[in-house]
Amino acid sequence: MSTGDQRRVVLLTGAGGLLGNAFCQAYSQQYDIVAVCRTRVPGVPSQQEWFIDPLAPQDPVPENESRVFVVRADLTRAGEVERVVDIALARYGAVDLLVNNAAYWRHTPNGMVDGETALEEFEPHFAMNVGVPLRLSTRLAQRCWLHTGPQNRDRGRNIVNVSSLSGSRVYPGGQALYAASKAALEHLTRHQAAEFAEFGVRVNAIAPDAFPANVPTLRVAASIVEIDGGTMNGDVFGIAAREAQDPEPETQPEPAAGRHGR
Repeated sequence: MSTGDQRRVVLLTGAGGLLGNAFCQAYSQQYDIVAVCRTRVPGVPSQQEWFIDPLAPQDPVPENESRVFVVRADLTRAGEVERVVDIALARYGAVDLLVNNAAYWRHTPNGMVDGETALEEFEPHFAMNVGVPLRLSTRLAQRCWLHTGPQNRDRGRNIVNVSSLSGSRVYPGGQALYAASKAALEHLTRHQAAEFAEFGVRVNAIAPDAFPANVPTLRVAASIVEIDGGTMNGDVFGIAAREAQDPEPETQPEPAAGRHGR
């Protein structure tokens, strides 16, 4: 995406995961992407690695013209969120889209009362799935957006939090903590939308069904781009599986499905 002749800058967490990797592969030629990852990096050219043609190693490869900028970070560690924000702003000057995609999940299939597992897993779930999006959004607002309302509105700056349908539904398999953290993220989204609107930044969330098992991953990635280009604010968009199979699900993702959880 671009505004005028200036490409939009996206700060994407969880960039090495399934959705983050798909987003980078599909949209690195449209966005300047700050790809935040802890271990795995997205499978696209970056400042650390790039593509070559083994038959003509000296020739330029078009994909290398839109390298993502990889930042390795454990966002739950003290000071790491602030470091990531500082790096993104030092490189690009501003961020137009924040995608809070990094997540922690561990199911407790034996339930919440069988042993100590569920109690021990409470803090990791909420620290990553709620605390990190809150801290990233807050620090980015404080250091970039708070006093630039007209520019924020002109650039259409916004946040997309990646939730899950489990945040509003009860599924078997011991998903209570993961689901509770995603439900909290969705309500945090609504509160952020109300507060951040004062300085012209929109906040929404997507809540996809399991991907790629039930929903094509590129369809989920496309919903982020759709929200970035829209005017919606304070919504949670559910992305559920269709009854009919997509004609080309991995190349023609449809817009996000209807709202839920309002």
